[in-house]
Amino acid sequence: MSLESLVLDSQGFSGWIDQDRKVMRLLEQAERDGVDLAMSAATIIEVSHPGVDIARLNWLLSRIRVEAVTKESARRSAALLKAAGLHGHRYAIDAMVAEVALRLPAPVALLTSDVDDMVKLCGRQVRTIAL
Repeated sequence: MSLESLVLDSQGFSGWIDQDRKVMRLLEQAERDGVDLAMSAATIIEVSHPGVDIARLNWLLSRIRVEAVTKESARRSAALLKAAGLHGHRYAIDAMVAEVALRLPAPVALLTSDVDDMVKLCGRQVRTIAL
């Protein structure tokens, strides 16, 4: 993979929870390569629902770096939205995920189902991996 960090959005993390084959292959390779796994704390909200396996969710959370949403990161996320010409709740968590990806040491990849919006938010600084 030749990456420093791999960021998971809600679909990436959900795929890990559900043991999706594609996601599992990517994460197994990342582990072999010593890639740092990270996600935004906001992603926990997106993946939590009545059907989620809470024990697995909690175990996986212990295996990934969860980046806090702070006042400063929220301001940077809002600036990303503005620069991309996006706004509103539809894009808010995407912006928080993108902000995490942009602040991590390069090279960074983002595992996402929303490639178009993430490219708008991250530009070419972050490699997107489509799910």
